[in-house]
Amino acid sequence: MSDLELYKKLAERFDTGQIVGAPMTESLLKILMLMFNPEEAEVALTLPFQNTHLDDVKTLYPEKSDRIEEILDTMAMGGTVFRDKKPGAVKRYRLLPSLVGWAETPIWHGKPTQQAKDLAPLWNEYRKEAFSEEMARGMPLMRVIPIDTSLKDNSEVLPFDVIRPMVEATTYQAVAHCPCRLNARYRDKGCDYSTENCLHFGSMGRYMVEHGLAREINKEETLEILKSADDEGLVHIINNMEGHVDTICNCCGCCCAFLVPINENRGLDILSYSNYLARVDSDECVGCGTCEERCPMDAIEVIDEVAAVDESVCIGCGICTPACDTEAIRLVLREAVKPPPQPMEFMEARLK
Repeated sequence: MSDLELYKKLAERFDTGQIVGAPMTESLLKILMLMFNPEEAEVALTLPFQNTHLDDVKTLYPEKSDRIEEILDTMAMGGTVFRDKKPGAVKRYRLLPSLVGWAETPIWHGKPTQQAKDLAPLWNEYRKEAFSEEMARGMPLMRVIPIDTSLKDNSEVLPFDVIRPMVEATTYQAVAHCPCRLNARYRDKGCDYSTENCLHFGSMGRYMVEHGLAREINKEETLEILKSADDEGLVHIINNMEGHVDTICNCCGCCCAFLVPINENRGLDILSYSNYLARVDSDECVGCGTCEERCPMDAIEVIDEVAAVDESVCIGCGICTPACDTEAIRLVLREAVKPPPQPMEFMEARLK
């Protein structure tokens, strides 16, 4: 098998039966060649996506059984394989998908490596070619959580939109650097927003810390990072499943892999908007334009010295509200409230 055929088969593997696939393009093949050497690509063709004990993995590669642990550990360090190595337990491995996986692992650590710089323009091309459409397939992967102080009537906040209990329920907390903003910077684009605010929880967060991709934090530090993101004007985006959170992104409209495609292609169903809308009290608005400047979706415009919200564009993030000195702009419930899907509903929609 030629190297080209090998990487095409690997691309097909990542695009089959995954919550987030990897549709074939020339950019994807170049990304895979940077992430996997030929031997690693051969291993990835058959390594399960489910946690598998090392002894069981060895049976899959009899010709490499004496070296497979070393190969897999190298791949784990390279960000293509998940390694679970709890003290006293047998090592378990699984192949990481595109997302959450090798789309982010070369960037999370925040170091401007040559690999990260080489991948940045390829991911930008791939997003436009196929990956944005893939993330929108079936059901949005992520949903917007509003700033909890942004509602006009705090009694209207829905239980699945309160972020503190979600954080309190997590078992392990880690923070990495935002791959979207760093990808943009490595292309001499992007913005000046902070980057160390990509939050991950549970086993994935532990893996990231163990492999130098993130640092461990506690729940209070997590909440402090979220408050700083509020102040800075970043959008909270979490998993689009009821009762489940393993990631909280803090996103900007100029770099985010979810927000940018919406700004470029209104109507792309890549992100589930919050159940709220920004609404302006025209009697209180002084037309200062702060909310217009902070809006990541260009949904607000000051017209005749009064801010106006395009409700068809507003994602309900609430970052327009903290800087409004007169409290003229606040979030209100949309007419149609849509709770996040249950895990089974989400999985069926993404895997069909």
